[in-house]
Amino acid sequence: MHKTLTLLAAIALSLTAMAQTKTNETMITYHKIQVEDCQVFYREAGAKDKPAVLLLHGFPSSSHMFRELMPELADEFHLIAPDFPSFGQTESPDREHFSYSFDHLAKIVDKFTEAVGLTKFAMYVFDYGAPIGYRLAMWHPERITAIISQNGNMYEEGLGKKWEARKEYWKNPTPELRQQFSSAYALETIIGQYTYGTPEGSVGPDGYSLDYYYISLPGRAEMQNDLILDYRTNVALYPQFQQYLRTYQPPLLAVWGENDPSFIPAGALAFKRDVPQAEIHFVPSGHFTLESHHAEIARLMRDFLTRNR
Repeated sequence: MHKTLTLLAAIALSLTAMAQTKTNETMITYHKIQVEDCQVFYREAGAKDKPAVLLLHGFPSSSHMFRELMPELADEFHLIAPDFPSFGQTESPDREHFSYSFDHLAKIVDKFTEAVGLTKFAMYVFDYGAPIGYRLAMWHPERITAIISQNGNMYEEGLGKKWEARKEYWKNPTPELRQQFSSAYALETIIGQYTYGTPEGSVGPDGYSLDYYYISLPGRAEMQNDLILDYRTNVALYPQFQQYLRTYQPPLLAVWGENDPSFIPAGALAFKRDVPQAEIHFVPSGHFTLESHHAEIARLMRDFLTRNR
């Protein structure tokens, strides 16, 4: 009897230790690091000796969008998710001294990866994070081990109808149109980005409420207006992004919210044209697919990254 109790106690202690280790592995920690003229905020999870995954958020979000995905993968991967300047908790330098362009944001993220010691990593790219990540891939193809694109477009056919008006704005960027596109920061617009095309009741208010708070901070609207205009540079780079894929054939997983009105399913299917081995998965959700399907996306990522280490 005594030996049995001793054995049970040892097993219980072992399970407790395992659970504690698991908790430590999957815990997200929060940091800031100086990059150029701003402190970049980032979330981190998983041991640093694990394969690295850089998570790049979209508009109008921040690294907060990865809050549920990161613990799902942190037992096997080292995950790092920064906030871009003028997003989330990262500083927003004055527009007079800091260029709010996608090329500059990509350079900031590039320097960020070097500052935190990422030398080889997979990328999860979404929305604005896609053209930023694709620039990194073109600049440093030897560093990229794989790409997970979640509604991260690089094809003309992947642009939904809403982009027709923006293309007209890019051709004729009048002050009136600049003001008109500030409607993208209205609370009802942000809520629509999160909830359109998603299963009813599957999206909580936390994400869009926090995004609205951040984008309402002093000065940020004009910074975001700069980026809306500069998005034209991303579309102009699509042929170069595609050439990168054809040349280097990175392992590529496209996980797409099939009801996204911004980046439509054709953009996911087009990856096959340049990377025939690309894996394409559609989920019944909208633009912010992680809000409703983070567990499914985590399973797809784990399988994909494990096979492509």
